[in-house]
Amino acid sequence: MNEFVRPIAEWCAAGVELLGLAVIILFATVSLIMGVVLFIKGHAKEDVFSNVRQVLGQGILLGLEFLIAADIIHTVAVELTVESISVLALVVLIRTFLSFTLDLELTGRWPWQNRPLRT
Repeated sequence: MNEFVRPIAEWCAAGVELLGLAVIILFATVSLIMGVVLFIKGHAKEDVFSNVRQVLGQGILLGLEFLIAADIIHTVAVELTVESISVLALVVLIRTFLSFTLDLELTGRWPWQNRPLRT
């Protein structure tokens, strides 16, 4: 059974990882195009920066979620060793910290808070 599951899991993990990268690249491209269009239309530089930053940050957050999922699939289904689980735990911890801090920057609140920190 393991010989059958392993290649499928490897392909799935690679596919989800590529999807995560594609999401980040797509959002980066869209945010830059949007920024150029807003700048050409005469919007204030601060508004353009804020809009580009917001869209790019959301794309990075979504892409990180896919990359975490790919790491989990790869570790659990393909390479289940104590070392790989330790590396996965560290990677998930770092990416989760990045997600939380990006979410704080974008929304002005921690993910578990109901109201914004900034007024």
